[in-house]
Amino acid sequence: MSLRPCGDYRTSYAKDTTIFPTKWSRNFAILGLVLAALFPLIASQYHMNLAITIAIYGIAALGLNILVGFTGQISLGHAAFFGFGAFSSAFLNNTYGVPVVIAIPLAGLMTTAVGLIVGIPAARIKGLYLAIATLASQFILQDFFSRADFFTGGSAGALAQSFSLFGWEAYGEHNFYYVALVFMVICFLLATNMLRSRDGRAFVAVRDHYLSAEVMGVNLTKYRLMSFGVSSFYAGIAGALYGHYLGFVSVESFTILLSIQFLGMIIIGGLGSVMGTLMGTAFMVLLPEVLEGVVSAMNGAGLIGASFMTNVAFLKEAAIGLVIVLFLIFEPDGLAHRWRQIKAYWKLYPFSY
Repeated sequence: MSLRPCGDYRTSYAKDTTIFPTKWSRNFAILGLVLAALFPLIASQYHMNLAITIAIYGIAALGLNILVGFTGQISLGHAAFFGFGAFSSAFLNNTYGVPVVIAIPLAGLMTTAVGLIVGIPAARIKGLYLAIATLASQFILQDFFSRADFFTGGSAGALAQSFSLFGWEAYGEHNFYYVALVFMVICFLLATNMLRSRDGRAFVAVRDHYLSAEVMGVNLTKYRLMSFGVSSFYAGIAGALYGHYLGFVSVESFTILLSIQFLGMIIIGGLGSVMGTLMGTAFMVLLPEVLEGVVSAMNGAGLIGASFMTNVAFLKEAAIGLVIVLFLIFEPDGLAHRWRQIKAYWKLYPFSY
């Protein structure tokens, strides 16, 4: 009788840092991409909108997770960088006629420059002081958006052209979905490979124990600045996609509440987890929709009155806050940790060790 291997038998560093630890995980990832590509064939416009939102917010949340989850820096101004990317791409396209497909990565680079400027003082402070500094950047950029008419259109906002490539125009949810999906896959692959590199290990070292990392020769200022730059780049790419998807960019879309939502995504998904970022983003985007569906079903069944329906918007916001608190108390490592526990159970069963 043959015995099924039980345990973890990695014998090299390369095996320990591989993207897909088993062929099953690789096959499931490929299957997931195939299903995602086929999703528009069966989905309605409403479901496509949710999927695009998850993809765009997932890119932005991944940038924040690199900063907070992998490097240990805190940021309360991520929505401002998200908005800067949206305005930058629209500005390049409207003012200089840069094609949207090129304006999006250029907007990411412009946002990176702003993130590095904010990161200069942030590289020398930490904890509560860093949180206040990034919160200040949120309000500074918001004020800039409302006053810089030449760049953002001021309070009137700015138009953003639809994405086009070689004559094909991504007009409508079903077409733009593929644009968002391609950018999301590329961004997640780049982040995964970067975190396996020397710089990625330095990020984790700065997070876990910055004094020990400095003793071992890790340049703290360099890697803290780099993490702000990478985080801002992802926020800029996501913001540019968001602007060209909506077709209009307005300062009201990039408030401190959106920054808190991004934080909630990485807390729920799991700090320091690339896969958890996408899980947390999907959870945060779908939670209000599921809640509204449940309330509507209860109203249709006569279980609640019509007056209760007027408070649905409030319940959505309250539910998000409540879920974040519950995760911090009962599942501080996020959904990614719970998924690893489930996989470990099936891998080690029936042995308790």
